[in-house]
Amino acid sequence: MHIRGDHTELVVGGRLDVHSAADARTVLHSAVDNGHGDLVLDLTSLDSWDATGLGVIMGAHRRAGRADRRLVLRGVPPQLQRLLVATRLNRILVIEGGIEAEALPRV
Repeated sequence: MHIRGDHTELVVGGRLDVHSAADARTVLHSAVDNGHGDLVLDLTSLDSWDATGLGVIMGAHRRAGRADRRLVLRGVPPQLQRLLVATRLNRILVIEGGIEAEALPRV
C-alpha cells in the first residue's frame, strides 16, 4: 500500500488490508487532524481491500466528522462500489459522483 498527498487530498494505491491498516490509519488521522475543509481520498489506484481496510476508511470518516470535515471518496473501484451499496455505506459516506446501484456492472 502507498499513500501520497497532503491534508486535503490523498491518493491510496495497492492493497488496503489488515497488513497495511495501521500505517494507513496513521496517515489518514494525521491528514484529518492537520487540515481544514474536505479531505479527498482518491481510490483510483486501489487494487484490493478487506474488511479491515474498509474499517480504516470508516474510522477516518468518523474522525473527519468530529473535526467538522468531510471525507470524500473519489475514483471508487467498481468492486468497492458494489460492497458499499451492499452494506449501505454508500448512504453514509460522501462519494464523488455518487453511486447508482442500477448502473453497477454485475460480476
